Amino acid sequence: MSAARNATPLLSNYWLHKIAVLKAVLSLGAAAALVGQTIAQPARVDDQTALQIEALNRLKGTDLESNEALKSAVLRILEKTRGTPQFVEIVRDFDLQGHSAALLDYAVRYPNESSAIEAFRMALREKGTNTIRALIDSTDAVAIVQLIGNSKDKDLQPHLKSLVQDSSKPLPTRNAAVQTLARTEDGARYLLDLAREEKLPADVRLTASSELNLAPWPEIKKAAMEILPLPQSQNAEPLPPVSELVKRTGNAARGREIYESATAACSSCHIVNGKGTDVGPQLSEIGSKLGKDALYQAILNPSSGISFGFEAWNIELKNGDELFGLITSETAEELTVKSQTGVVSKAKKSEIARRQKLTTSLMPLDLQLTMSAQDLVDLIEFLSSLKKAAP
Repeated sequence: MSAARNATPLLSNYWLHKIAVLKAVLSLGAAAALVGQTIAQPARVDDQTALQIEALNRLKGTDLESNEALKSAVLRILEKTRGTPQFVEIVRDFDLQGHSAALLDYAVRYPNESSAIEAFRMALREKGTNTIRALIDSTDAVAIVQLIGNSKDKDLQPHLKSLVQDSSKPLPTRNAAVQTLARTEDGARYLLDLAREEKLPADVRLTASSELNLAPWPEIKKAAMEILPLPQSQNAEPLPPVSELVKRTGNAARGREIYESATAACSSCHIVNGKGTDVGPQLSEIGSKLGKDALYQAILNPSSGISFGFEAWNIELKNGDELFGLITSETAEELTVKSQTGVVSKAKKSEIARRQKLTTSLMPLDLQLTMSAQDLVDLIEFLSSLKKAAP
């Protein structure tokens, strides 16, 4: 009897924990009519659903087929989270099948989000990569092209290369393919080769020029300046010395327009007051940190003073794929890399063939070539006005 009594707590502690978790999952949904509570706002997860998801996290890997009640609860919670990162996590953690359409819907809405890229990969594993051509021909083609690039799947790159010269495809899709290719060394070289052989279509030439002249690889950048030179500035005049520029007063409102324009594309790497992409340093209070002379220097020679933590890295994996961007965290087992578009990727150190720290900034060189001298003065005026709020 005593032996039995001693063994009981060891067994019951385990099963009581499992039962408690099961009850949490099942009972939380019973009183609240799980299906339909948040369908009107699929991008949001309410507090109750968050509690349910937390309970599910303790059951990752559980065989749902052996427990119909748990399976039913998981599917109800899954429906509530449709269109959110949690939806992707539940499908992944419980290896659920038959949700490729919902995963793709989420992925094309947020092609630069890490959870959407994972959703894209999961959908392709279920549907097969032979569906890529149909996806490229869909109305979501631009997002699909972005997802292909962000997925870092080398086997999908030929689809992007074929788009560049395919005049039957919409120009926005082909320009997106050029932009995506230009962000990998192999893709950038492919575009340069097309230009050398005069096979690069004229309607995507400007996009290729803009992207490749900003390439972080010095050899490619040098070749692009010769083969695909950028257009001259609006007035084709040399910029005055910085000492002269700092004396000028610009129009901050117009400077904001230049900052947010597709040409300067500053907001694609920086955040100002909550708007933009978190890749480079945040600029919400940059006017309190740098004077106008330093701001001009940062734009005209961005590689002269790269801030700590914003060094660019090129990571080559053993399978031939590559990652390029900032290393945001590193452990003994893996690296986390953030790309120029803000996409976060992880790589196990055991899978890395080579890693190289670059001396060039992620910020594009010769940005002033895309604007007139007055445009640059206005842009600096806007940046200078971004100051810390008075207490």
